[in-house]
Amino acid sequence: MQISIELTLTPLQDDFEEHIIRFIKRLRTSEFTVLENPLSTQVYGDYNELMPFLTSEIQKAFTDMEHVLVHMKIVKSNRSDYEPNF
Repeated sequence: MQISIELTLTPLQDDFEEHIIRFIKRLRTSEFTVLENPLSTQVYGDYNELMPFLTSEIQKAFTDMEHVLVHMKIVKSNRSDYEPNF
C-alpha cells in the first residue's frame, strides 16, 4: 500500500536549525521520494517499508534532542505527482 507522509520536525531548543537539517539530510539519503518546502517535508513510498524507516529516523532525532515535536500527517496513496488543476 502506497502512502504519503508530511512531516514537520520542531526542536524546542535554541540550536534547532542543525537538528532540522540533519533530519532532512537523513531522509534525502533514503530510497523514498522526498519533497521539501519551507514548512514541511513530504515522504512517499510503501507503508511497510516507509513506516519502519521513519520510526528509526524519528527515534534518532529524539535521541539527539532534549525537547522535540514531530507533526505527521499520513495519507493512504502516493500523492507525489499531485499538481493542482485550478
